[in-house]
Amino acid sequence: MTAGVWIVLAALIVALAVGGARRLTDGRAKAVAADRLPRLDGARLGADLGAEATLVQFSSSVCAPCRATHSLLAELTGSRAGINHIDLDAETRLDLVQQFGITRTPTVLLLDAGGAVRHRMVGPARRPDVMDALDQVTGRSADRPTRPANN
Repeated sequence: MTAGVWIVLAALIVALAVGGARRLTDGRAKAVAADRLPRLDGARLGADLGAEATLVQFSSSVCAPCRATHSLLAELTGSRAGINHIDLDAETRLDLVQQFGITRTPTVLLLDAGGAVRHRMVGPARRPDVMDALDQVTGRSADRPTRPANN
């Protein structure tokens, strides 16, 4: 084989590995270390925090997954009392983007009732992961159908 073919194969393998890794990690809720819980308040966000939890979404106007994430989070917060959803334009809130190390949109920060960042989700949010993170933060379980057991 020629050197060009080897280069193309190597590039393909690297691209598949990176794509596979992103597919596994995108949208997953990752807990923030308890000793490093940054805080946000309603004044900095320009909206009231939820009584139990707040989902802060960083979006951009050209981000298609941001619209899907916004719809999902709006639906979830509409069905659970005490939880607010705040959608921020990352381009106009560069202060928060820099403070929280936002490198991709959508990025969602899950705040507890006191405004401490408890979970972080990068990429398109996944319903089960958001629900599980909300359950951990609020200490209660949402009304949702259970999954059938695999036999």
